[in-house]
Amino acid sequence: MAAPPAPEPAAPPAAPQASGSAPMLDEADPAAVALGYVADTTRADKTKYPNHADSQSCANCGLYQGTAGADAGPCPLFAGKQVAAQGWCASYVKKPA
Repeated sequence: MAAPPAPEPAAPPAAPQASGSAPMLDEADPAAVALGYVADTTRADKTKYPNHADSQSCANCGLYQGTAGADAGPCPLFAGKQVAAQGWCASYVKKPA
């Protein structure tokens, strides 16, 4: 009786995309809508989000993973997408100094 064939090795995990190659988050994306994401912080709904301030942006949020000075970068809340550095969402948390 022959032994069963060995299982195929799993494909290696995909390399993470460089920050410049991930698509931009669309404001109409359901996850973006759920968190009130806007690509321009000055357009945030101040009635729905009264604690929002125009000085808050993805670039100075503790969740933002983009490089300083970049126009956009990744955010763990929107996997596989980039957010605008001048964007904002309701999960904003000030980056520690």
